Amino acid sequence: MSMTETAITRLSLFAIALALMLFWEWLRPFHRGGERKISRVTRHLALMTLNFGVLRMLSGGGAFGVAWFAAERGWGLFPAIGLSPWAAAVLSLLLLDAAIYAQHVVFHKVPLLWRLHKVHHSDLEFDTSTAIRFHPFELVLSMFFKMALVAAFGIAPAVVLTFEALLNACAQFNHGNVRLSPRTERAVRQLLITPDLHRIHHSRRRCETDSNFGFSVPWWDWLFGTYLATPDSGQEGLQIGLDELRDPMRLRFIDLLKVPFQSNPKSPPT
Repeated sequence: MSMTETAITRLSLFAIALALMLFWEWLRPFHRGGERKISRVTRHLALMTLNFGVLRMLSGGGAFGVAWFAAERGWGLFPAIGLSPWAAAVLSLLLLDAAIYAQHVVFHKVPLLWRLHKVHHSDLEFDTSTAIRFHPFELVLSMFFKMALVAAFGIAPAVVLTFEALLNACAQFNHGNVRLSPRTERAVRQLLITPDLHRIHHSRRRCETDSNFGFSVPWWDWLFGTYLATPDSGQEGLQIGLDELRDPMRLRFIDLLKVPFQSNPKSPPT
């Protein structure tokens, strides 16, 4: 698959997932009201478009391009030790997901990186469009990290494409302003990060923000002690966002790009 075909495939999968989640949010929302949906989606899509342009300019084909380049030359640990394609695929997916979890924790703990990640947490609401609300510099660092992992382990291009499609779909789902029945939610959270779990991560309370770092599966949070099943105030009483960024007029498109460079940012959640 060429780079152009890969980009089209990823964009198509993203658009399908977004459309399905927006329909679900309209059909069965967790919260009603707040900012007009069209304004939120437009602002976040504009930010995503900028991010895509910056990533293409600075990283070329990104993780997929590195995977294709490495595969052509037989580079990486997995090819070197002769793992079967299926074993390498399973290990690669687990490795990439664990790496994204670890990266997320680091972006919360390191003050300089928290400046960038605050853009994502500054949203005063929580819906599927929040999943694409990131500062371009954060995504560039994340992409270079993934590229290094892909090259070091020799992760196959098809696995990279599959992982990024799954990650995007899971992120849109777990940021969804949707309501699951209690029985369904309890069952799904055994396998996937649900909106109820990830909504806690976007809590205004720092001790809750510093939990539930996973974007797809909850296993890493279980393993490393960062899992939090319920917020103190309950889901209905949970407040979203950051204490220092409560004015919607300071959270418009251009303002989001300035957030990391504002003076005296508060420390990352502890």
